[in-house]
Amino acid sequence: MKQFCLQMLISFFAALCCYTNVFAAGHSFSGTIDTVQPKMVKIYGAGGLRGLEAYQSGFLISNEGHVLTVWSYVLDTDEVTAVLDDGRRLSSEMVGFDPRLEIAVLKVDVADVDHFARNEPAVLQPGSRVLAFSNLYGVANGDEPTSVLHGSVSAITTLSARRGAYQSLYTGPIYIVDAMTNNAGAAGGALTDRRGNLAGLLGKELRNTENNIWLNYSIPLSELNQAIDDILAGKVRPRGDDTGRKKPEQPVSMDDLGIVLLPNILNRTPPFIQYVQPNSPAAEAGIKADDLILYVDTTVVQTRSELLEEISYIDKLDVVRLTVQRGQKLVAFEIIAAGSK
Repeated sequence: MKQFCLQMLISFFAALCCYTNVFAAGHSFSGTIDTVQPKMVKIYGAGGLRGLEAYQSGFLISNEGHVLTVWSYVLDTDEVTAVLDDGRRLSSEMVGFDPRLEIAVLKVDVADVDHFARNEPAVLQPGSRVLAFSNLYGVANGDEPTSVLHGSVSAITTLSARRGAYQSLYTGPIYIVDAMTNNAGAAGGALTDRRGNLAGLLGKELRNTENNIWLNYSIPLSELNQAIDDILAGKVRPRGDDTGRKKPEQPVSMDDLGIVLLPNILNRTPPFIQYVQPNSPAAEAGIKADDLILYVDTTVVQTRSELLEEISYIDKLDVVRLTVQRGQKLVAFEIIAAGSK
């Protein structure tokens, strides 16, 4: 009985100390939260099909209105709205995206806005206390503040080390956090240290295919900075026909490759492959129906129209290099058009 009472007493004091620490931390966090909220953005776009949410999170990374977020179906529309912390609803422009890292950069028409600094990202360790800012469940749709979760870093690992249980295009380092960040709308939010310094981007909803356990994780900013710089510099932006390039006299076509694309049923129809002609160059290379074409050579193509435009700059005699998304993998192919062998 004495031992039981002693254990109860120890548990009580441990809980009291924990409560005191959380209260103190929460008190010190209030100022941090106030400084971070103006940098957060609520993003609204495509969705509604099959119960998909039409919203996600983002945050400002420049005083010219550049917004970092995740690359997802929410952005597959001509009208993506960014709602700032003060409630302003602004149309956003796609600057560029990187499917390998599953990130995108948008641009809103503002100037001299508060934003996160990227030059010295916070480096976290297991046990580091963190704050996760996001518009989870779309609770904030105007000037309401985004949601804030308090937690810590449970582990630092790589998605590629998960033995395929978590299916994601990104397979690099991640912070696993003990806050429930893997909820609808949270993807694209900001992970900061307790002082509000940006540490990472909250990842997309990710569930273990073996046991259905959701993974709460963030991609370290250090893994994203080079790609963000490339996007801002226009290195991965679809080039279109405004770069002064000349089209060849005999450009290659999708028919030459044996690829039939999904019909252009939307303004921004993704370049999905609907059918591959038997014994065609694409079939011989290993291209399959339902592959999603993401790159022509090193140029990102986001829509069917962008793909056809980029293909029109390739001579029929040249090798066509395509990178496709197949399931949760990126696969690269080289195709020699029919009649050029």
